[in-house]
Amino acid sequence: MAAERKAWLAHHPPPWSGEVEREFHRRFSHRMEPWLDAGHGSCVLREPACRAVLVGTFRYRDGSRYSMHAWVVMPNHAHVLVSLHPEALLEREVGAWKSVSSRRINALPGRRGALWQEDYFDRLVRNQQHFTRCANYIRRNPEKAGLREGEYALYERELGEGAPSPRGD
Repeated sequence: MAAERKAWLAHHPPPWSGEVEREFHRRFSHRMEPWLDAGHGSCVLREPACRAVLVGTFRYRDGSRYSMHAWVVMPNHAHVLVSLHPEALLEREVGAWKSVSSRRINALPGRRGALWQEDYFDRLVRNQQHFTRCANYIRRNPEKAGLREGEYALYERELGEGAPSPRGD
């Protein structure tokens, strides 16, 4: 799938229309989701200490470089709904999350090696309806994957309030 994705991206450089973006997600994102939800691959983030590292990494610059609206840390992947501040670049923020969390997780006893895939899936949220669908997807992802309390971490910022509302662990 990685080779197919690379070839497709070479023939479809950004910026994408809404139609091209939907095709990308149909071909790649939507094919990966069932595999991830079934618990395939490395499930390092199932361990509470590893999951806590990623949660701390997400929270570190929340409010200064970006504003987190929602995230879920699953056993083998994470989803984030974030608004970047004007000076922030998505590739830098994602790169920092991956770099910092990898170093800190690998510093835990018994951990080493690559943690994250080289690339990531992103999508532009085009309107309030799309934003709501993304937030709902994040909220429902643990249940859809059949996870129990304690196997994931979920966060949603309360709409209209400044205080975050953590859920999960």
